[in-house]
Amino acid sequence: MTTVDQPGTLRERKKLRTRAALADTAVILFSERGFDNTPLDALLEVVEVSRRTFFRNYRSKEDVALTAVTHLWNEFLVVFDESEQSGPLTELFRDTMLTTLDRMDDSWYQRFPRTLELVDQSPALNGHTLRHCAQMRSEITRRLTAPDSLELRLVLEFCVATWRCALEEWHAPHTPEDLREATRRAFAAMDTSLRLRV
Repeated sequence: MTTVDQPGTLRERKKLRTRAALADTAVILFSERGFDNTPLDALLEVVEVSRRTFFRNYRSKEDVALTAVTHLWNEFLVVFDESEQSGPLTELFRDTMLTTLDRMDDSWYQRFPRTLELVDQSPALNGHTLRHCAQMRSEITRRLTAPDSLELRLVLEFCVATWRCALEEWHAPHTPEDLREATRRAFAAMDTSLRLRV
């Protein structure tokens, strides 16, 4: 796994520490008390930051709770832009996701499983996540040279659904290699599953 270079100035480092403290504490606090039952002020009290400081770093309570999800997809787009973008789109999506997972650090792998549990428990977070996925599909479509079409939209829907299935197969202790292997298995099963008969 790669590590991100630390910002150079004291102000940048302080802001990064504040963002991390808010994200880490939010996941723990919301897991203990429930996302919908925990007001934003409770988080600010624990981290000891003002509302002004919070909103300089995050747009909403949903935003801070889903930091790990946003981090993943933002890095996914970076990797996607760096890729050759040739061949079957399902393989491009899979390989981009696997490279993205390689770039996630230990703190992300600690935060992400709890974030998934929060999403399952909160209709508000689940809806927020679905909207974010739709935005990511649009971003991926915009980056492709292929024209937007029904086929393209369908294959991206399949890819996102396959990724979500991989997450459902990722069980405790939630190791990085287990998630990568679940992703490989899910994408390997895609063609067979589309031909499944009943």
